[in-house]
Amino acid sequence: MEVGVFIPIGNNGWLISSTSPQYKPSFDLNRQVVQTAERHGLDFVLSMIKLRGFGGPTEFWDHNLDSLTLMAGLAAVTSRIRLFATVPTLAVPPAIAARMAVTIDSISQGRFGLNVITGWQRPEYSQMGIWPGDHYFGRRYDYASEYVRVMRELWETGVSDFRGEFFQMEDCRLSPRPSVPMKLICAGQSAAGMAFTAEWADYNFCLGIGFNTPTACAPTIARMQEAAAKTGRAISCFVLLMVITGETDAEAHAKWEHYRGGADLEAVSWMMDQAAADTRPNADTNVRQLTEADRAFNFNMGALVGSYATVAGMLDEMDAIPGLGGVMLTFDEFISGTDIFGTCIQPLMQSRRHIQPFAEAAE
Repeated sequence: MEVGVFIPIGNNGWLISSTSPQYKPSFDLNRQVVQTAERHGLDFVLSMIKLRGFGGPTEFWDHNLDSLTLMAGLAAVTSRIRLFATVPTLAVPPAIAARMAVTIDSISQGRFGLNVITGWQRPEYSQMGIWPGDHYFGRRYDYASEYVRVMRELWETGVSDFRGEFFQMEDCRLSPRPSVPMKLICAGQSAAGMAFTAEWADYNFCLGIGFNTPTACAPTIARMQEAAAKTGRAISCFVLLMVITGETDAEAHAKWEHYRGGADLEAVSWMMDQAAADTRPNADTNVRQLTEADRAFNFNMGALVGSYATVAGMLDEMDAIPGLGGVMLTFDEFISGTDIFGTCIQPLMQSRRHIQPFAEAAE
């Protein structure tokens, strides 16, 4: 099982609560998280892009860094861990994204990849006058397919003359090209999103499901594998999970209840309203999951709550899911959370017994 961290590029991470740790994003914060992850032998980190927050008393995600430039900086201060930035396809032309990716590939010496997003929160783009209209909800993956095709042509051949519905290239050039094949991620969970992933991406990311139900994501992973079988491509699935832990189960559960008691209902309501804007019956299930009120204060992602041994056991249970490549973790507090994972949870995991922390390997 591979393990990554969804680094805190936005304020307060993924807990929409006034009683959870409150912090602003900074390069220094993310540098410490990523270097800690690297020191403990974790495999990758990923940063999202968020162009408008949810507001509320906690100003949730009203404060955000840029993903691509952040990862360029992190590439320069790391040496082993893989780095993924997120590109908003509506805001960055594909030829520019391809060139930025090559630049970070050069800085990282081949450790970089891209998470391709189509955009689900309309105000992020309408505030800049670039929202195409609500018909876009039904064309997102058509648009993304052309976008990725342009990038792939540039990375693989250095030139693109692609002419499509959304993009028209005319002897578009790119040099230098990536030092290694560029890996792409997509988090789409609808039939269209999975078909796009199966055709163009290398990894699929999905939200975990439920509270201490580590294998509840298995049907989603199975659907992705069915889609991949149709294209004959291997797609690894990674599950996004929140880890709330402590020395005992009781300590961890007390933290969880404390955070839930401080839920920022105004920000939660904004998130749920935006996620419901796509009213199509086949709307992306990752986005539709955000409209559920049950655990909206933690973004409705799967939660693993318990002692170090309890969390390690649940992660090992996931390792048996066919098609699972690994997990991407969030924490209530990221520097200490990443360190606790590396020192207290990972050593208890049978699925991570092969990992030798980077600091030890360097000795």
